[in-house]
Amino acid sequence: MTEASAACPHAAGAPVVLDPFVRDLDGESATLRAAGPLARVELPGGVEVFAVTHYAEARQLLTDPRLVKDIDVWGKWQRGEIPLDWPLIGLVNPGPSMLTADGAEHRRLRTLVAQALTPKRVELLRESIQEMTDALLDGLASHPAGEVVDLKAEFAWPLPMQVVSRLMGVDEADHPRLKTLFEKFFSTQTPPAEVLGVLAEMRELFSRILEEKKSTPGDDLTSALIEASEDGDRLSAEEILNTLQVMMVAGHETTISLIVNAVVALRTHPEQLARVLAGEIPWEGVIEETLRWSTPTSHVLIRFATEDIAVGDRVLPAGEGLMISFAALGRDAAQFGETAGEFDATRSPNRHISFGHGPHVCPGAALSRLEASVALPALFARFPSLDLAVPAAELRHKPVLTQNDLYDLPVRLAP
Repeated sequence: MTEASAACPHAAGAPVVLDPFVRDLDGESATLRAAGPLARVELPGGVEVFAVTHYAEARQLLTDPRLVKDIDVWGKWQRGEIPLDWPLIGLVNPGPSMLTADGAEHRRLRTLVAQALTPKRVELLRESIQEMTDALLDGLASHPAGEVVDLKAEFAWPLPMQVVSRLMGVDEADHPRLKTLFEKFFSTQTPPAEVLGVLAEMRELFSRILEEKKSTPGDDLTSALIEASEDGDRLSAEEILNTLQVMMVAGHETTISLIVNAVVALRTHPEQLARVLAGEIPWEGVIEETLRWSTPTSHVLIRFATEDIAVGDRVLPAGEGLMISFAALGRDAAQFGETAGEFDATRSPNRHISFGHGPHVCPGAALSRLEASVALPALFARFPSLDLAVPAAELRHKPVLTQNDLYDLPVRLAP
């Protein structure tokens, strides 16, 4: 038994039971690191998988072809141990898309999506993002001085939703229902009886959007996906539908958390905020350090081992599921040094992998960074004395295992 194993019972085999209410993400992540680099974890519903919790091993596994996304490789799925109404089933088995494909099929889908989500298309959104940001800030400025405002509800949530809707060609009238469905989709507290209904309604809503774009195409990503082709190949209707769902869900949730977490980090580190506002620290440093220190994506579910894979001094057995614990590995001292647990916007180099690594890196990473690079400077330029209305320790985390997400962000604004 190694020294780490002796110090931590989880390393010896006892699973880390993940709190479905996510009441202490930092503490839980520290426990996972101590049990790592490969830790057994128990997900809601008593489902056990493994988690990679150290940076070096995660980086290696993210490019290991022996880890696949095909749920049929999962022994528990093969044996019928995973119910169809398991609260996390939509995240583990979302249908054919880049999230569930590997190898040549993944390259095919990613290439076709890349033809639609070009750097030029993303950059062309900058002016629109600035206009949306300014309009939302005008709304915030209308509140009486000293009034407590929910910055998430009035700024961090609507901005990414408006941006991704503009990108995908989704009508603003669908936003309220999408918000409700997304919250139920991600929450570990959604009753099992509702899970299948949520998935069915999401599919129905996105199917309607897809049919509308087929009949009336526009200058948007959904229309571009319909037209995208490679050597005469085209995305099937099923692939477009699932890609639309994936990009709508992931394309706004990650950015919400990035904006919220950056605000919390800066307000709890006022000396660094002062240097940012003085121009001594670039906003890029704030964004990248937030992605590392308070990563928007806590965990990614799940990849499956086609054969036994050595991870450090342990083995991920064939047929087992592996969770990528970005919240844990983002503060790995072996990669980021003794200050790994501290927020430092001057950190350089900052080679985090919060948007993934290798062929499966998030295709929307550039858009998320663009939104944050517009939203955060504009927010603090308008309200440089913005402060939290409650202590950071009292902020309420949503019961979402995969997202580092708050219920709300109460703040007081000052011009």
